[in-house]
Amino acid sequence: MSTHSARSLSRVVADLGSTLLDLLYGDWERAVEIGGVGIHDPHDEQHYPPHAIVLGTGVRGAEEIAEVLYGLRPHGAAALVVRGPVDHAARLERAVAETGVALLALTRGASWAQLAAMLRTLLSEGDVGEAAGHTLGGVPSGDLFALANAIGTLLDAPVTIEDRRSRILAFSGGQDEADAVRVESILARQVPERYLRLHEEHGVFKELYRSEGLVHVPAPTVADEVALPRVAVAVRAGDEILGSVWAAAREPLTREREAAFLEAANLAALHMLRFRAGTDAEYRLRADLVATALEGGAGAIAALGRLGLAGEPTLVMAMGLPPGRGADHAHTTAEHQRLAAALAVHLSAVQPRSAVALLGDVAYALFPVAGDSPRVRERACQVASNFLERTGDRTGAVIGIGSVALEPAALARSRANADRTLRVLFSGRGLPRVAAIADVYVDALMLEMRDLAISNRDELSGPLARLAAYDAKHNAHLVETLRAWLDAFGDVVAASANVFVHPNTFRYRIRRVAEVGQIDLQDPYARFAAMLQLRLMPMNGGRARSEGTGPTSPTA
Repeated sequence: MSTHSARSLSRVVADLGSTLLDLLYGDWERAVEIGGVGIHDPHDEQHYPPHAIVLGTGVRGAEEIAEVLYGLRPHGAAALVVRGPVDHAARLERAVAETGVALLALTRGASWAQLAAMLRTLLSEGDVGEAAGHTLGGVPSGDLFALANAIGTLLDAPVTIEDRRSRILAFSGGQDEADAVRVESILARQVPERYLRLHEEHGVFKELYRSEGLVHVPAPTVADEVALPRVAVAVRAGDEILGSVWAAAREPLTREREAAFLEAANLAALHMLRFRAGTDAEYRLRADLVATALEGGAGAIAALGRLGLAGEPTLVMAMGLPPGRGADHAHTTAEHQRLAAALAVHLSAVQPRSAVALLGDVAYALFPVAGDSPRVRERACQVASNFLERTGDRTGAVIGIGSVALEPAALARSRANADRTLRVLFSGRGLPRVAAIADVYVDALMLEMRDLAISNRDELSGPLARLAAYDAKHNAHLVETLRAWLDAFGDVVAASANVFVHPNTFRYRIRRVAEVGQIDLQDPYARFAAMLQLRLMPMNGGRARSEGTGPTSPTA
C-alpha cells in the first residue's frame, strides 16, 4: 500500500515508476501537491496548473531539455517528463538542482496519451464524493492504485486490476519483474488481443466469471512469447461482475496468500464501486457544467468558474460521427462515449483547463485560448487534427470549431457556430475532417438558406424553372449547360470539356439557354441569381427538378 500523498510526485513515481517512468534527477519526495498535467508547446504561451507535471513531448537533447527546465522554473512546475533515454548527466543534473524541477524519462514504447490518462486518473482520485481521509480496509476509498499495491505486497507478486473488457484500471509496482506481456499491457492499458483470444479459446473467462474462487492460468505461450502463470479472481458486487484482479506469480501461492487474495477481491469490489461512483458523478457534474456554460445564460459565469475557465477567451469544439453509420444504436453510443473520453484526455494534455462533455450525439469541448486571432484558430484546428490523426479514419469523426467567445454570453454563439461547421463537414463535399466556422461560413450560410426555402415551401421559378421544365419535357441538358458555363466563368472550351461535348455544340446550347430561359447572360445580376439558385436547388443525378415538383430555393 502506498504511504505517499495521493497527489504528490512521490506517489506518481512510486505507482508509475519502473513501468512507465524513470526518475532521472530531482527530489521526488519533495512535499508538494501536484496541481495537474501540462504539455510543453514551444510555439505558444504556456499556462500550467500549480506544481504541474509537464510533458515534454517533442523535447530532445540535453541542451533543449535544460532550456525547458529553466523555462519551467518561473511556473513552479514540479517535474518535466521527456522521452528516454537521456544523455549528458552532469549538464542535466545541474539544471535540475538549480531549477528544483525534477526530470523523469518516459519508457520507450509508452505513449504520451496513455501517460496523460494514467496521470489524470491517479491525480483525480478522491476529488469527488467523500472526504479523502475515508478508508476501506485501510486503503483510501476508491484508490485502486493503492489497493493494487496492497494486494501485490500481500501476494509478493505484481498485480493488475482490470474491468470486464480487460482494460487496466490500476496496477501495483514491480511490473518490470513480471514478463514482457504484462509490461505491454500496462503501457497500452489493455491486455493484448492475442492473449484475450487465447484465454477465450481455453475458457479462462468463462471459468473466472462462473467461479467464486481463484482461477489458476498456466503460463500462456503465443508464438515465441512465454509469460508467467497467472492467478485471477473475479470482483463481484452481488450478481454484478465488476472486473477482476490478476497476479503474475512465479511461484504457487501459499494457502495463506490464496485466502488473502480472496479477501482482497471482496475489498476490491467496494473500492471499484466507489471508484465508479466517483467517476460517474464527476462526469455528470462536468457534463452539467459544460451544458450550462454553453447556454450562455446567467449560470454560465458560475459554471465556467467551477470549471476553472472564468475570465478568459474560450472557443467551442464540436465532434460528431456521420449520421446513419450503422443500425446498432448501442455500438454507436459506445463509440460516441469512447471518442469523447479520448478527446478529453487529448485536450487535457494540450490545455489542462479544457472541459469535454458528451451532450446527445455530439461531444462539446470548451477550449481556452489566448485571444481571438487567426493564429489562435489555426492552433485549435491543429490540435483537433492531431487528435483525429491519432484515432484514425475508421470512425469518420469530424470536428467543427466555433468562434472565440471573449465573454461567457458569447459561448452560445460559439456553440452555434461549431454546430454549423459540423453540419457543413457532414454535407459530403470532400471537405477536411476539421474546420473552423471562418473556413466554411459561406457553405453554412447556403445550407441555412436552403432550409429557409424548404420551410417556406418556395418553388423554383424564373429562368431556372423554365430551363428545368424544358429539360424534363425534351430530355435536354440546358440546366447542366448553364451550370458548367457559370462554373467556368464563361470559358466555353473549359465548360464544354467538363460536360464532354464539342465546343460548337456547347455554344449552341448556351444560345438555347438564353432563349428558353429568357435570361440575359451579359447581366451580372442575372448571372448571380442563376448561380445562387443552382447552388440551392435540389439535384438528382445532375438533372434539376422542374417547376412544381417540390419546395426548393426562392426566386433570386
